[in-house]
Order: sequence, then structure tokens, then C-alpha cells
Amino acid sequence: MNPIAAPAPEAPRSTRYRSIRRTTLRLAAPLSAEDCALQSMPDASPVKWHLAHTTWFFETFLLEGRPHYRPFDPAFRVLFNSYYNAVGEKHPRAERGMLSRPGLDEVLAYRDHVDSAVLALLPADAFPAELLELGLQHEQQHQELILADLKHLLSRNPLKPAYQKQWPLTPIRARVPHWIAHPGGLCEIGHAGAQFAFDNEMPRHRVWIEPFEIASHPVTHGDFIRFIEDGGYRRPELWLSAGWELARAWQAPLYWERDEHGWRTFTLHGMVPVDANTPICHVSFFEAEAYARWAGARLPTEAEWEMAARDTPCSGNFLESGALHPLAAREEPAPGTLPQAFGDVWEWTRSEYGPYPGFRTAAGAVGEYNGKFMSNQYVLRGGSCVTPSSHIRGTYRNFFPADARWQFSGVRLARDART
Repeated sequence: MNPIAAPAPEAPRSTRYRSIRRTTLRLAAPLSAEDCALQSMPDASPVKWHLAHTTWFFETFLLEGRPHYRPFDPAFRVLFNSYYNAVGEKHPRAERGMLSRPGLDEVLAYRDHVDSAVLALLPADAFPAELLELGLQHEQQHQELILADLKHLLSRNPLKPAYQKQWPLTPIRARVPHWIAHPGGLCEIGHAGAQFAFDNEMPRHRVWIEPFEIASHPVTHGDFIRFIEDGGYRRPELWLSAGWELARAWQAPLYWERDEHGWRTFTLHGMVPVDANTPICHVSFFEAEAYARWAGARLPTEAEWEMAARDTPCSGNFLESGALHPLAAREEPAPGTLPQAFGDVWEWTRSEYGPYPGFRTAAGAVGEYNGKFMSNQYVLRGGSCVTPSSHIRGTYRNFFPADARWQFSGVRLARDART
């Protein structure tokens, strides 16, 4: 895969547009047409569909109905609609892998067609700036989804093929974990300011937080192995009822296999030995919650997480590093910061995904972007090793169902302050 550079937020819109759209193509470049067409499960989508859907977003919300613009193919309006009911009909999500046609070449031509139209209109400020930026942020979300979905797809292949062959990554010695105390109190969370944020990050509001402590580092693979060896997946007292029904079919995090040499895991570099010092990933909320109970702790709330990370620079192991896998911390963190808060793995919180006080859904079809998913999901914070670095911020709220495992999701512990 070619090196990926993060577009500067202050870059001209045409530069940012080209850079972000080009990154998506670079992610697909090492793949065959067959790789791009397959769908491994209903929750994942083919790479070809991601390439088309992100283009559909710009065509539908920026170009449709403009004088002199001709849609590339009217049928694409249905084929590549994801969940925008206000736009019209959509192809069933679970059957996206059945779309052998249009072919990959036609989808790439679709991207060129839409890009040419968007770039021709950008100098005239023809698009609302917030809507254009929403489209770019949406594309970056799908860049992460491309790699998460692709990893699941390749894992189902008995050849266990690598997306890129850069392993082994340099092993790093583990840091000594400790607890970071926070006094709590009245705190403001949520986004405020002129920079872009999704609607679910707003409005900024006040919350009361009791004194708490948060772990200095994410839970590692080695930590989780100890949980497994202590019968963690076979102890019902550790699990929520809904999670226990799933745990009975699980033995370890997603992608793990055990042989005579120990635990191995599938990565975008192929099968590799589990590195005990790197942050655990591909665990569900249920697994994260059970581990926390086993460890005598709990998961942080999203307000606690945001408070703990508020003075931490938004830097870390992101997509641009090329590692595509969580890494152990290399350097001692600055005082007052939360180590590895950003990048490496999304961190489950104990907070259900819901609206902030005063939340208002945007008008029109784009109002379906976040608000209608505010049920039966939990919030994750911080980004992962496949998140574009210019996409994340301290107020970003990711969300997934409690049983989701194919995302790069991990665990950081918290506990009530010791008195």
C-alpha cells in the first residue's frame, strides 16, 4: 500500500477533497476485483460497495438536481444508498455481495465522473461548506470500514492471505500500568467551536462526575490471556445475561487461534503470534464488560473518558502509520495526559449511545446520519489504528451494538475513587 498522508484541516477544499478521495483508492489498490466484490457477513460490506457508496453520497447530496449535471447511472441511486429512507429505496444490506455488476472498473469510472463534477464546482463555492465537509468526514469513516470489513473477509479465506506484508512489527516492552486519579466535579463535555463535528457530539453541556480513577493504558493482549486462562469465558458471574449466551460460543477475541506454540491472531499482515504487550482489540462490549468485572474494575463512562483525555494531544497510531494493528506505547507520556487515548483501539465505554441534552436532528435526509441509531448501542472513544488521523477528536462518539467484534475495539478500565 502506498504511504498515506493526512490532509491538513486548513488545506484548500479542492486539495482536501482530492487527498481524501485518493486515500480511499490507495486502500483498494492492493486488492483484486474479486477481493473488492465479496461480502463476508451482513454487518460488513464489499470494498466495491464502499467505493461506490461514498461517491453516491457526494452525487446525491451535492450534485443531484443541479443544472447540467447528468447522473452516471440512475440505478446507482438505489444500489448504493445505505440507510437514507428519505432518499428512496435501497438495496438490502445483507445482499451487497450479490452485486457482481456493476464491475469494479465501472465503479471507478463512477468515482471519476462525480469527482470531475464536484471539482468543477468547488471554485465557485457552489456547495455549503458544512455539507461538503460532512461528505469528506463520511468518506474517512468508510476508509476505516474498508479495512475492518476487509480484515473479516480475508480471515474467512482458508489461505489467511495478508493485505500487506510488513510483519513483524517491532515488539515493544510493556509500560508499568497505574491508575490516574481525577477529582470529578462539574464538567463540560461535547463539541463547541467552529471546527467540524458530527451532530451527535453536540451540544456542549454540563455533567456531574464523581471522583474516579482511570487506567494509564489500555488492557493488553497479555492481560486478556490471563482472563482467558482464569476461565473468563466460562464464568457466568462475570457476564451480562445477553453476553453470556454469546460467550458460550466464544473462547477468545475474534481472529484468535491456539496451536502448540500458543495464541495466534489474524491481522491485515496475515496470521501472527499474539504480542502480549499490545492493546487488546476485536472484543465486544460484552467481553470488555466481563473483563472489567474480572479485574475488579469497570468501564469508564464517556464523560469520564472525555474528561480524562481533554488535555491529551490527538496523536497516536492511526491509519497513516501503516501499522494497521495496535502497538505498545513507545514513550513515556507527558504528565496530565492519558496514554494511548487516541489511535490503536477504540475504547468501549459503559455509556449507552443516546442524544445529548438539547440535541436536534438536522433537517432533510442528512438528519438520518446519526440520530436514528440512538438505541441499543454503546459509545466507543479515541479512534483506532485504521482511523484517519485528521478524522478524530476528543469529543468524537463512535457507537456499535454490544456484540460487535470486527471493529478495532478494545478496553480501558476505570474505577470509583478509593476513599
